[in-house]
Amino acid sequence: MKKGFIALAVVVIVLVGFVVFIQNVNLNRIGAEQYYVQINQDGKRIEDKSDSGQKYVSYEYTLEGFDSNGKEKSLTFTASKELRQDAYLRVYVKGNDVSSYQEVQPSELPGQAKQKLDGAGK
Repeated sequence: MKKGFIALAVVVIVLVGFVVFIQNVNLNRIGAEQYYVQINQDGKRIEDKSDSGQKYVSYEYTLEGFDSNGKEKSLTFTASKELRQDAYLRVYVKGNDVSSYQEVQPSELPGQAKQKLDGAGK
């Protein structure tokens, strides 16, 4: 009886841990290449309607991104709001499509990418 209770408790703990892990993981980032960009231009405003007729606005950005080795790639992606000027982003790329992004601090940029981004702005 005691062994059964311990086994059940272990299974419950593992399941709870798995659920918490899945909720905190952005599946769009798994298996994606990482590039770094700096927002140095305004996004192109795009107005559209959903199937239900509701209007929405997004902003399209086309920027040069650099991976941790300094390899350059042109990246196009949309955001639901205008992004902050001069912000650095880590952009997740699967194939040729941007699947996700997040703002990062300058100290989080890999050396080669930071060097290229600092040189690109001049």
